[in-house]
Amino acid sequence: MLHLPKDLILASASPRRIQLLRQVGLEFRAISASIQEEYNGRKPVEFAVDMAVEKASSVAASLEQAIVLAADTIVVLGDKILGKPSDAKEAKEMLHSLSNRLHEVITGYCIYDRPSNNVIKNYELTKVWFRELENEEIESYVNSGSPLDKAGAYGIQDDFGAVFVSRIEGCYYNVVGLPLAKVYNDLKHCIANNVM
Repeated sequence: MLHLPKDLILASASPRRIQLLRQVGLEFRAISASIQEEYNGRKPVEFAVDMAVEKASSVAASLEQAIVLAADTIVVLGDKILGKPSDAKEAKEMLHSLSNRLHEVITGYCIYDRPSNNVIKNYELTKVWFRELENEEIESYVNSGSPLDKAGAYGIQDDFGAVFVSRIEGCYYNVVGLPLAKVYNDLKHCIANNVM
């Protein structure tokens, strides 16, 4: 198990990220970061990493000593970024557009140290293939309310969202919301090299 030299703060209220960090035995507390997410024509990886840095910075500013971890997950279909749907109608549109197609899930993350203000930025990309979805499946899933707080309007870990995915290439946990192996190794590297 990883022993951090100071408190770890997760700059997120995401139940999925909270669960993933607990899964690897990390002790932390969560502080929600509220920022405006505006795409502004940036490349997807750049956008996801920038959002993670903004989240980490906004939470770190109120702390004297801590390691802050923030992440931002986006779904990319062709050249279009799919964030969280604003309503059920948009969720259905997103799921129809993902049906029988390949998309990418990108999570940008940032590890921000206080008080040194050292920052580590990184990202993970996973390719995800959807099978062809039936209208009734999309209707039923959206009516459950589950897709409304998820990028791309689905959760690979959901009871029903899981059966939309025919295969993935890359990190599964990245699709859930946090590339665990990469984040864990970056934290380990920080401690070993006294970066934090």
